[in-house]
Amino acid sequence: MQGRRVLIGVGGGIAAYKVCAVVSTLAKDGAEVQVILTNSAKAFVTPLTFATLSRHSAHTDDSFWQPTHDRPLHIALGEWAEVFVIAPLTANTLAKLTYGMADNLLTNTVLASTCPVLLAPAMNTDMWQQQSVRRNWRQIQTDRRYHVANPGEGILACDRVGTGRMAEPEELLPQIFSLLHTQGKQDLTGKRVLISAGGTREFLDPVRFIGNPSTGKMGVALAQAALHRGAIVTLVHAQIEAHLLAPLRNVRLIPTVSAFEMQQAMRECLPDADWIVMAAAVADVKPAAYSAEKLSKQSLPDRLSLSQVPDIVAELSTLKHPDQRLIGFAAQSGDIITPALEKLQRKGLDAIVANPIDQPDSGFGVDTNQAVFLDRSGRQVHSPLGSKLQMAHQLIDFVQEILPEDV
Repeated sequence: MQGRRVLIGVGGGIAAYKVCAVVSTLAKDGAEVQVILTNSAKAFVTPLTFATLSRHSAHTDDSFWQPTHDRPLHIALGEWAEVFVIAPLTANTLAKLTYGMADNLLTNTVLASTCPVLLAPAMNTDMWQQQSVRRNWRQIQTDRRYHVANPGEGILACDRVGTGRMAEPEELLPQIFSLLHTQGKQDLTGKRVLISAGGTREFLDPVRFIGNPSTGKMGVALAQAALHRGAIVTLVHAQIEAHLLAPLRNVRLIPTVSAFEMQQAMRECLPDADWIVMAAAVADVKPAAYSAEKLSKQSLPDRLSLSQVPDIVAELSTLKHPDQRLIGFAAQSGDIITPALEKLQRKGLDAIVANPIDQPDSGFGVDTNQAVFLDRSGRQVHSPLGSKLQMAHQLIDFVQEILPEDV
């Protein structure tokens, strides 16, 4: 995020307090952040709060009408922004944007800008469900400049339980990063992307299992990146903490535990997929025998008999059609290229991600990653250390480049 320019427009609603976390996180990550508040927004969070969090003066209609700028403020801000976020988006501002109206600094700046705009509505359920609001919401999305973070369900500030809660910062921040990376392009629109994630567990008894340290963060990042680029995404996942899955409200989630369960789910979803990304850390072996009751410590075997589990990605390779693309992962230590190339060829993959797990801040359980992408032609692209969402976008870019235009 270092040096990236994000403009935040804050509307009048109690959800404005959530935007403080968005602004603070962006600024701490190195982004340049400027904030515009409507007059109504100032009743909920002060300009001083946003100025402190963003390390820049917060802009209001009072500053809009002051003739103290070298250039008109709305023009300068509109040209400066790489991404414009409006959160919370009120029914009033939504109506203005839908019909191109501009009567304050926020709406004038929207019209004076050309960057992608992310809209995050927040309002009472009855307001959200009004026919006029629903019509405006549908209409605004026909303009490709606008990208949306739909409101969620839950208890609202009015004590009503229903739809209208503004998207959480954990959902908005990845969308902002994605828009900065893609500049708003939706190059996976209409594509169906099937992703596996997380570490499978092969149980010896109800409490003991063979597993691995995978948290599923890389697979979640891949799902986010594909979704933000317009894809229809299915995530087949093993054990992943609920808070990591929470932002994936528009992703079909299929929970599994063992390699066998994941194999069945991937096989069932395969026919409809255009891309298959096998990011899960699937166990290689399982206990040969399973006890339905917990084994006592004294009854544990001195030597554990093991059996092979299904090789999911190899099976998918034999089942996929020529116009489907299959991407695998190879978590390696030491020399990561040689075994990844061997796996690429042996399993008939279109591309593979060679992922070093012995490097600092890479691999399992961390928020960052690095890798080398390889394809069947021998092409290699290094993805340097960065966020897993960044690497997910770089992988999508890599796969896009190796595909013929009609695939």
